Amino acid sequence: MPFELGLAVTWAKLNPRQHSWFVFETKVRRAQKSLSDLDGSDPNIHNGTVEGVMREICNAFVRTRVARPTVPQMMQTYRALSRKLDAVKVAAGARSVFEARIFEDLCFAAKAAMSHP
Repeated sequence: MPFELGLAVTWAKLNPRQHSWFVFETKVRRAQKSLSDLDGSDPNIHNGTVEGVMREICNAFVRTRVARPTVPQMMQTYRALSRKLDAVKVAAGARSVFEARIFEDLCFAAKAAMSHP
């Protein structure tokens, strides 16, 4: 999504105190090959695994001052949501997990899972 990334980078340059951006990639150097304008930026490489994505999310948001879950806690929540996904989809009458209602329901379920491990 080079266009969307360009919008995010531009918005961050115009609003440096209000916006930041991150690039997540499966393979080292692949982003720089396709988007040479990223030279000087370090993508978060997750190696195509769920645990890698969780690790890199933690690395990307290390600057936040809110309580931060650990990677094992995030994996536990991921597994709990994975088990509930089909039921959430059926309850919402959704054909795909990429629908707004599913996202909202999964956010609600994730918050519940994190508060009651």
